[in-house]
Amino acid sequence: MRTICVFTGTRAEYGLLRPLIRALEAAPDVTVRLLVSGSHLAGAHGATWREIASDGIRIDERVEVLMDSATEAGVHTAMGLGMIRYGDTFQRIAPDLLVLLGDRYEAFAAAAAATVCGIPIAHLQGGELTYGAIDDSFRHAITKLSHLHFTSTEAYRTRIIQLGEGPDRVFAVGALGVENIRTLDLYDEADTARRLDLEPRRPYLLVTFHPATLSNRAPDAQLSGLLDALDRFPDYAVVMTGANADAGGLAINRLLAEHAARRSGRYCFFMSLGTQLYLSAARHAAAVAGNSSSAIIEVPSLGVPSVDIGPRQAGRTRGESVISCGEDAADIAEAIGRALSPEFRQLTARAANPYDRPGTTERIVRELVSRDLAGLRCKTFHDLR
Repeated sequence: MRTICVFTGTRAEYGLLRPLIRALEAAPDVTVRLLVSGSHLAGAHGATWREIASDGIRIDERVEVLMDSATEAGVHTAMGLGMIRYGDTFQRIAPDLLVLLGDRYEAFAAAAAATVCGIPIAHLQGGELTYGAIDDSFRHAITKLSHLHFTSTEAYRTRIIQLGEGPDRVFAVGALGVENIRTLDLYDEADTARRLDLEPRRPYLLVTFHPATLSNRAPDAQLSGLLDALDRFPDYAVVMTGANADAGGLAINRLLAEHAARRSGRYCFFMSLGTQLYLSAARHAAAVAGNSSSAIIEVPSLGVPSVDIGPRQAGRTRGESVISCGEDAADIAEAIGRALSPEFRQLTARAANPYDRPGTTERIVRELVSRDLAGLRCKTFHDLR
């Protein structure tokens, strides 16, 4: 029997991991231990652990670390608590393998604690680039702490090998979020509008905006251009979702909620929609805008235009359906106008998604359950010739 611990600290990460968790639970001779932490357990971020519970997935461990994530000092505290509490948890449950996804500071703390505890790590979606956020550094650090790697494109696999990881440990499998679109039962247009409390058939924009944590601009300055640009499209409703638990995230959420309250009837704000409703909302949106990775990785598979704003996702591979623009109102308005044009929507309908590969979950599970773990912790540095 192999015990595999799966870590999740955010709503977005869980939405991607859900099909993998279910597949591991169904695998013979595997015990899954789900460790839930971070913003899942914070009321200010929607207490999204409830989504996990409503999915019928057992939460084995709840580890609270999130203090005041509105400041850098709060993030430092959360990381320090994470190192202590994740380490205590790993020593107690003693998993054979830890599964982490992405680039969050909570995941980095979990990876560091697992390393000290001698637990091999399987890392999903490494090798990617996001020059506008400190997550970029955390992602590459997690790569060097990990022992198996599952990337979303072949280019990202090459980058991980460039970082010194052995090619026999790195697998290009595609993005789990894209597979979600193929497997989830998404709501139809009328049901989606009802759940979002929108007028039936009224076109809308779906917006998610997170702090660009390497920016010198304050959160309100980062956001002001987007809100100004959205006001220039009065024929479209605007559905806004909450920012993540980074420094500045709570300030952005407050600004979004205030903006929606002053313009009720056209704007609406949700702290979290959950995976099924978010993807349904994206499918029926006129366009998706903001600086979330979902607009670049998942939304293109829905045939919907995306507008990626500012530096946060700079460096990430993107398909033809994604328009990149600056943070000032004129740039954003021009990009949204282009995304809404019939010509661009036709292009979007034909555009390929570089993150789409068949059998993503199956390939990951096959490796996790069959890999010989003996000697996995001992890594050599793979030098490029």
